[in-house]
This record gives sequence, C-alpha cells and structure tokens, in this order.
Amino acid sequence: MRRKITPALQALLAAVLFGASAPLSKLLLGEVQAIPLAAFLYLGSGAGAFLLLLFQHFRNGGQAVEARLSRADLPWLAGALLAGGVGAPILLLLGLERTPASTASLLLNFESVATTLIAISFFKESIGPRIAWATSLVTLASILLTWTGGRWGFSLGALGIAGACFLWGLDNNFTRHISAKNPLMIVCIKGLGAGTFSLVLCLLLKQPIPGLNIILLAMALGSISYGVSIQLFIIAMRAMGAARTSTLFGIAPFVGVVLALLLLREMPQPLFWAALPVMLVGAWLMLTERHRHAHIHQVLVHNHRHSHPDEHHDHVDHEQIPLVNGSHTHEHRHERLEHEHAHAPDLHHRHGHTP
Repeated sequence: MRRKITPALQALLAAVLFGASAPLSKLLLGEVQAIPLAAFLYLGSGAGAFLLLLFQHFRNGGQAVEARLSRADLPWLAGALLAGGVGAPILLLLGLERTPASTASLLLNFESVATTLIAISFFKESIGPRIAWATSLVTLASILLTWTGGRWGFSLGALGIAGACFLWGLDNNFTRHISAKNPLMIVCIKGLGAGTFSLVLCLLLKQPIPGLNIILLAMALGSISYGVSIQLFIIAMRAMGAARTSTLFGIAPFVGVVLALLLLREMPQPLFWAALPVMLVGAWLMLTERHRHAHIHQVLVHNHRHSHPDEHHDHVDHEQIPLVNGSHTHEHRHERLEHEHAHAPDLHHRHGHTP
C-alpha cells in the first residue's frame, strides 16, 4: 500500500522547490530583468496549474476529487491575490530602491514572522511554547544566513519591505481559509493574476520583454518552483495551519545556498555554518511536536477532500458519491464531538486552546 506524504514533508518539499528558484533564476537574470522574470515565473505557475487541472479532470472522468471554490471563498482569494500578488511586489520594489542590500535581505525574513503573528493575533491559531521557539530559531537562522556585515539602516524604504512581508503574511493567512478547496485552482488564479499584474507593470516601466526561449524557461521554472511549491504549501496548511507551515517553509533560503554552491560554485558565507544548526534545531522542534488534549468539535458543515472512515468522517451521506483514488469531496456535516488525540490546527481543529 502506498504511504501518504505527511504534511510536514509537504511543507519541506514546498520549501525545497521554492528555494531552488533563487539560484536557478539567477542563471536567467543575465538575459532578463527582474520584473519581467517575475511576471513569467508567476504566469508559468498559473499556466502549469491550469494544465494540471485539465489533466485531473479528464483522468478522473469529470468526477471532482477536490472541493470547488464557492462564492464565499472569493473574498479570501481576492484578498490573497491583492495582498500577495499586487500590493506586496509594489512595496518591495519601492523599498528596494531606498534600502541597503543587507537591510533588505534581513527584512525579507519577516514574512514567516508576519504570517505567524497574523495567524495568532487575528485568526486565533493555536501555538504553544515549542512552536514559538521553533519559529524564532528558524527566523534567527534565516537572519544569520542573510547577514552580510554591511551597513544597517532603517528608513521609509525599510518600512516598505516590512510592509511587503506583512502583506505576504496576510496572503498566507487568507489562503489558509480556502486551503480546503482545490489547490490547483487557487494556484492557477493567483499565478495568472499576479503574473499579469507584473507583466503590465513591466510594460508601464518600459522594460524589455525577453526572447521566447527565456520566456519558456522562466515559465517552466515557475510552474515547478512556484506552482507546485505553492500547491504543496496550501495542502500542508490544511493539516498544519499557517504558522507551522510557514516556519518549515523558512528553510527555503538554505536550499538556495546549497544549490548556489553546486550550480554556481558560490561558497556560502561563514555565518551559514552558524545558521545551519540553529535552523536544524528549529525544524526538529517543529517536526517532533505532539499537541494533544481533550477538545470539543462544534457542529460544522463544510466541503473538502476526505476519505472514509476516519475519526472525523464517519457520516453516511457519502454513499451516493463514488470514491476517486480512495477519496472524494462533498458538503458534509460534523456533529458535536468531544475526544482527545494528537492534532495540529487542521481543517477540523481551528480552536484556540493551547495547553
């Protein structure tokens, strides 16, 4: 029997794929400027997700295996697109014009912190001291990794970069609210939307469009390092919540450093060796968390992909809906339930209790 990939591994794979985008993109930057490259990376992620949607549809004979986006999901999707695909890039570009490179690199690590703070403060996601330490250590490791010893400065430009990270944190949390729905559709809409915005911005700034070969390479890279990565990130958030997923995603810069060494022969700075054990301890704390306590599930009606039976899906209203690859999707009702087991802030455990 084929074993399922755990949510933690999905988050780590998402980080590996996204981390690979930096050194691979650098290989293309000699042929294309940053904004058009970003445009085609995003467009590639959206186009790749669209092709996978078509393949998924025909492979399953038109039977849905993932919940479709509903009208109630559209505000969350629009918020994620506007925050992460439109607002954040604008603030980042404005900030980079006025900020030293060392400051900018450090501030970009604020995204995972912003995601966690927003998840806790506004959406009442539960974390304990262990996860707080894990998040702090992974963030500290990222700061050590990007510190160049250069001039530190704080300005309106720095505020712009911090604001971009805050908007990406909002994007992650908004996306978490629709993570039960088809991740390919979410990636398709976000990728095409953000890519179109970046392409329009490129044209407004009169930056040159690269040749067809560079466009195709950038879109192919975007379909994997952005598209598949975001899809895995969304699926991991279903089971782990935004704070835990974004913390594990924080290893992406380390993947970039290793690949830069292998592909570009760029030796890591000495602080990499200090940052590596800090990151490993943070990841270990996250991966070995066992959050368990008695909790109450209130009555809940929702729609997402699931299998039968498990401890949260023992309803019988699925008999008229065939299983596809062992699972299916339909709107179902959870009755009030009180029990105790290990869990994370998944689709059925969004309560705020932290023992």
